[in-house]
Amino acid sequence: MNLNIGVIKGDGIGPEIVTEAMKVLDRVAEVYGHSCKYTQLLLGGASIDVHGVPLTDETVAAAKACDAVLMGSIGGDAATSPWYRLEPSRRPEAGLLKIRKELNLFANLRPAVLYDELKGACPLKEEITEGGFDMVIMRELTGGLYFGERRTAEENGVLTAYDSLTYNENEIRRIAKRAFDIAEKRRKKVTSVDKANVLDTSRLWRKVVEETAADYPDVTLEHMLVDNCAMQLVKDPKQFDVILTENMFGDILSDEASMVTGSIGMLASASLNETKFGLYEPSGGSAPDIAGRGIANPIATILSMAMMLRFSFDLDREADAVEQAVADVLKEGYRTIDIMSEGKKQTGTSEMGDLIAGYIRR
Repeated sequence: MNLNIGVIKGDGIGPEIVTEAMKVLDRVAEVYGHSCKYTQLLLGGASIDVHGVPLTDETVAAAKACDAVLMGSIGGDAATSPWYRLEPSRRPEAGLLKIRKELNLFANLRPAVLYDELKGACPLKEEITEGGFDMVIMRELTGGLYFGERRTAEENGVLTAYDSLTYNENEIRRIAKRAFDIAEKRRKKVTSVDKANVLDTSRLWRKVVEETAADYPDVTLEHMLVDNCAMQLVKDPKQFDVILTENMFGDILSDEASMVTGSIGMLASASLNETKFGLYEPSGGSAPDIAGRGIANPIATILSMAMMLRFSFDLDREADAVEQAVADVLKEGYRTIDIMSEGKKQTGTSEMGDLIAGYIRR
């Protein structure tokens, strides 16, 4: 198979970690008889430096011509980077929001897995993490508060800001269907997270999710308020299989889930539309403080690439091989500095990519 892939290396550590994911992907292609065509694209601060804007229409068109996009981290240090002296609509993260909207990437899928070998890096008590956990957060990505109308105005001599939170039933139904489809292939449980005791949008969310659940009789549905979910993630993370939620709640909960896995450097993500197209990126930031030092953890980006193989190309066998290679390297005791513990073998970014690529086999 010829894999037509757009590559956005991004900012900060982005180019380093994407390079390692491409290294592992090239090894997969070699072992399994595929070929890769890469189209280099600019987004975020790297695009601002060249084009003066975080995302051009030409980049959007080029991305649409690809089968999938592999992306690194976007953005920089808000306190020191000149990018953040620009108006908000021209900053790096504005490009990220725009490409999600332009490509209709409404479904954000973030696995949070605690590997047995990384239990020591998890901040939770050992009795809570015994046996590990494996959950997926399905976050609606193109609606809600982040995309609502906003304004700031002076009223009676006082500045007042407005942000609108809006969802319609079609937006809710399509993300709910994705969550139930994935739950059917996992442990057949969906936890829908909302704030239905306060918000009208959440009450509609709950109604539509219940209607969708009727088409999946073998999947168990439970509802949970977002504040309780935040508590349960640190109290008993093993209870979760698929967490379904709206945009802002998903943003917050997925970051919390990342930290109970031990490191955000381990967390992959996929943003999907209604076709096989997806944008795949690590959940962590661009970490400009360590950029260029060769110590960033590339595993989240490599696991994101494995999700690309699975969801955009239906190459489950190849995705399994990448995930197994990551597990094998961790079992052998290799660690980047963010997941390093006593008695393990510390490696750099490039060496970790080499090790994982070396474990790819049929």
